[in-house]
Amino acid sequence: MVTEDMRLTSTARAAGTAALALALGLAALTPAPPPAPAAAVGTTASPAEGADPVDFAIVVDQSDSLSDEDLAREVEAAALLAQGEISERSRATVIGFGSSEKPGQSPVREVCPPTVADAAGRQRLSDCVQQLARRDPARVGPGTDFPAAIRQAVGRLTEKSAPTTPKVVFLLTDGRLDVDDSPEYGADPESRRANGAKRLADELARARREHVQIWPLGFGTAIDRATLTDMAEGGYRGGCADLPSATPRMRVVADSTGIDKAFQETFAAARCAGITPGDSKRPPADLYVTIPPIATDGAITVSKHDPKVTVTYYDPRGRKVPTRGRFDDSVFELSGQDGPVEALRVNNPLPGRWRAHVEAPEGHRDREVAVRAIWQGRLRSAVTLDPASPRPGEKAVVEVRMQTRRGVVVTDPAQLAGIKVGARLAGDGFEPVDLTLADDGRAPDRTASDVRFTGTVTVPAGATGALRLTTSMAAPGVTSDRRPLHARVGEGTPAVVAGLTVDRVTVHPGGTVHGTLSVTNNDTAPRTLRLALADQAAGTELRVDPATVTVAPGSRRDAPFTLAVGPGTPLGDIGGQLTAVDAADHGRVLDSVFLDVRVEAPPTWLERWWPALAGGGAAVLLLGAFLAVRLRARRLRQDLAGVELELLREDRTLDRLTVRAGQGQGGTFRFTVEQTLGAAPTLQRARPGAHGAHQLHRTGGGELRLRPHGGREQPVRPGEATALDEDLRLAVHDRRATGARPSGGRSPSGGRAPSGGTWRDRFRFGARPAPGRRDGDGTGDAPAWSRPRPDGDHDGRRTEDTWDPHF
Repeated sequence: MVTEDMRLTSTARAAGTAALALALGLAALTPAPPPAPAAAVGTTASPAEGADPVDFAIVVDQSDSLSDEDLAREVEAAALLAQGEISERSRATVIGFGSSEKPGQSPVREVCPPTVADAAGRQRLSDCVQQLARRDPARVGPGTDFPAAIRQAVGRLTEKSAPTTPKVVFLLTDGRLDVDDSPEYGADPESRRANGAKRLADELARARREHVQIWPLGFGTAIDRATLTDMAEGGYRGGCADLPSATPRMRVVADSTGIDKAFQETFAAARCAGITPGDSKRPPADLYVTIPPIATDGAITVSKHDPKVTVTYYDPRGRKVPTRGRFDDSVFELSGQDGPVEALRVNNPLPGRWRAHVEAPEGHRDREVAVRAIWQGRLRSAVTLDPASPRPGEKAVVEVRMQTRRGVVVTDPAQLAGIKVGARLAGDGFEPVDLTLADDGRAPDRTASDVRFTGTVTVPAGATGALRLTTSMAAPGVTSDRRPLHARVGEGTPAVVAGLTVDRVTVHPGGTVHGTLSVTNNDTAPRTLRLALADQAAGTELRVDPATVTVAPGSRRDAPFTLAVGPGTPLGDIGGQLTAVDAADHGRVLDSVFLDVRVEAPPTWLERWWPALAGGGAAVLLLGAFLAVRLRARRLRQDLAGVELELLREDRTLDRLTVRAGQGQGGTFRFTVEQTLGAAPTLQRARPGAHGAHQLHRTGGGELRLRPHGGREQPVRPGEATALDEDLRLAVHDRRATGARPSGGRSPSGGRAPSGGTWRDRFRFGARPAPGRRDGDGTGDAPAWSRPRPDGDHDGRRTEDTWDPHF
């Protein structure tokens, strides 16, 4: 028979099992989370959009004061610059110099003529720069002729050079001006030194006139710091940007061991690039270097010293990248594999931690290999002018924000540390006006450090028509374009006034963004305005609906519109801006607004239904807990532990038996009345399967019920006797009932003995003395004496008892 508490136990277990099955089922049904979104997909930059080009000359001291080891390190430093150039439009020249002291000698040796740093050019540079390691005393003298070296470099940089391309000389030396033995400078050492200094000043003046910067790097203890400073300050002082780090300056390192790192850092500063140092280990090893998110062009340089060292490159996702060609929207190009320095140039690099695995055969593993990344972030500017058509004398607000050529908006101010942003307003009837833009939260800037730069400009009173607003920005490692924003001055009350608002929201691919175009038409004819999108991230699928709005004359209209985000739009910031243009006025911009829309992956099935599932799971858990509490409470109510059974004949107590913990399984206790020849009946816990047993049961409500053997179940009130058979009765004393104590005979110390003789007689003849209280196993609190066994043994045990009543 299945009892009620067994059913409750099954229910509770089923509830817990259901909760577990629900969780496992959800885990099985929920699709695996999508991979982390890749960076916004873009196309390869056109040459005009790639890294800014620079024409540079690497000028290397080959005087006799250098040891062979110093010269080898100079060669590696020169190769590092030539291979690490990040623009394929740059031109590089490599020149060695010494002095001219006898016939047949020249103070300079041009080992690499001006070479465009494209794929083939960088390989040529890798080969020709190795010639610096071979000195030829018959062709180059042992002195240090700075004037001749600078003259050669400036001459090469100014021939066939675009006027706007920066021109830079990187000069590497271990000493000072030494033309004491050069006849062309005079008849004796003293006049030669004087003439050498004068000619150096003349060459620096020429460099300044030709807009050629000079960045000297000295190493060792014999350096003439004053001369190096004069060279840095004597050339052209305008750098690639209006930044202190971009202004030419000299630098000195202790010895040749540090020139490769220092030379590359100097090179990065001069061409407005950033540099990230990486690991340095002996092969075989994995070397790591990080390329920041803002980088749009870069090169990973590996100073391996020995051409036998081989390098394999892996992107931040752990994928091996090709040494040439396109891979995952990046373009790769490796050069210098057969030289001491090789470089992997990357257009649109994946930001993150790159790995270069280096290997070398036995006998070629004695030197450490170093990896670095040189990079530049080429940004586009998105500009708004408010009002879009200001009147002469009116103050207008200029706002600009930056985004990569992929169209991804720059939102992290840390990436633009040290930035300077400016603008120039030019147009008909006035001289250009320059202004500085700030991101400091002070009016008109709305929020500090949100990477939106704002300033004000007053349109000159003489402005008569077209306006051209050009912004520029510069930060270490970052440059921007100079695309102008074209506008026109307004005259009197404008015919049409328009204002745009677009929700700043996060959407999923395929979602929509809402906006409003507010138009006031002061004209006497209907005017049609067109909504146009510009500067969106590459791959963005964005459509405006409706694309045109027509406003009746002399009326005002608020026209709602939507931007539909296509299902193939890459995740991330859409970027760009939306403009309202007057179709009847040659497309004049009436208003523009930046788009602050971020595209995120749609929620998974689990994310959509998680609240309901969590609520259902919580309900299941609460139900299980509720059932468990009810089951425990029911068990406590049914517990028979401590219940005492008193066997009575008429008003005499024959025996007592207490139910122990664990004996009333499921609220039921089975017992028998044992009658032995010559002894009073006793109560015993029934053995399993015993026949003739009586049953005491407590219901879930706490009610006691007795079912005598062969009889009907009946309720039992604590303390009241109930008939077991024609001769015997049973009283049940419940510890939970108040005041329920046994009634009937007393203990041996208290007086009345059972019928038939005295206590002594009963004991002497083996009859049971006054009853004692016993546990449910018949042994607990029994008196020191016991009833006699049939075999006459008075130890209180039966020889046939082998069942342990505790179980």
